[in-house]
Amino acid sequence: MAEWLGRALQKLLQRFESARDLKAKDKAFAFFDMVRYSKWISLAAFILLLVACFMPWTYHADLDKTFNGFFSEKNIYGKPGKLLLVFGGITSLCSFLRILWLKRTAFLAGGLCVAYAIKNFLLFGSCYRGYCPDKQIGLYLMLVSAIIIFVMAFLPESGPKKKTVV
Repeated sequence: MAEWLGRALQKLLQRFESARDLKAKDKAFAFFDMVRYSKWISLAAFILLLVACFMPWTYHADLDKTFNGFFSEKNIYGKPGKLLLVFGGITSLCSFLRILWLKRTAFLAGGLCVAYAIKNFLLFGSCYRGYCPDKQIGLYLMLVSAIIIFVMAFLPESGPKKKTVV
């Protein structure tokens, strides 16, 4: 009897024009739809990080030079672009594979990437001997892309939903 009533109600519901919209409203928020694209967003952020490492990070007027992720005067700040790209690459690569220990490795590498990006943001943008360098767009892009890579490591890839037979 209950099955018959359920089927009858469904048939009545399908008569209305608004019934077509019921299946489209299954998703609660559009933010959760981003989970499907997390690995691609991570890859795009890695490419942005790669580009940001070659862009100018700071301009030092006292030296009349521009520093980036691979150049600083007499290598004072080192070459932070190398380590940033290694950590970002590991995180982005691990997001494409569905192995649990690689997902955990992505968390670790992503956290190290963000920590190192914050350290470089503070190091390159800080004042020295009474002089403050001009921060350029590459420094901000480096920090933002590292944060995006780290956030995407927390969004697991969801596989196709399995239908359960009752």
